[in-house]
Amino acid sequence: MELEGQGKKNEALQLFQRAWNIATNDFEKFTSAHYVARHQENTEKKLQWDEAALNLALKINSDNIKVALPSLYLNVAKCYEDLGDFPNARTNYENAIYHANLLPDDGYGNMIKGGIRDGLSRIKLKS
Repeated sequence: MELEGQGKKNEALQLFQRAWNIATNDFEKFTSAHYVARHQENTEKKLQWDEAALNLALKINSDNIKVALPSLYLNVAKCYEDLGDFPNARTNYENAIYHANLLPDDGYGNMIKGGIRDGLSRIKLKS
């Protein structure tokens, strides 16, 4: 995270991928997949990592992870939207909305909710 903050994207990506390779449980794999996804340069690869993070999060029974579900579904939905796969984008935006009640009522929560609403609006225009 420190390298990422310093703008050292490649070094950060290498460490996040190393974390994925040595992860010993679903939480560690979820965390590393989420950060690896952020550093992908094409949408297909980003989608693969975002879906890996989402699928791992769904296996973890923790309120701390459940609060991340709206954001994870939003990330997956945006990838599908960018790829022109509007049915899968809609499904994932709707899943994000379904889980949005888990978000805190703060700047972060409002940002994610806004992203979901904006995505659904864009999908309606393209469908």
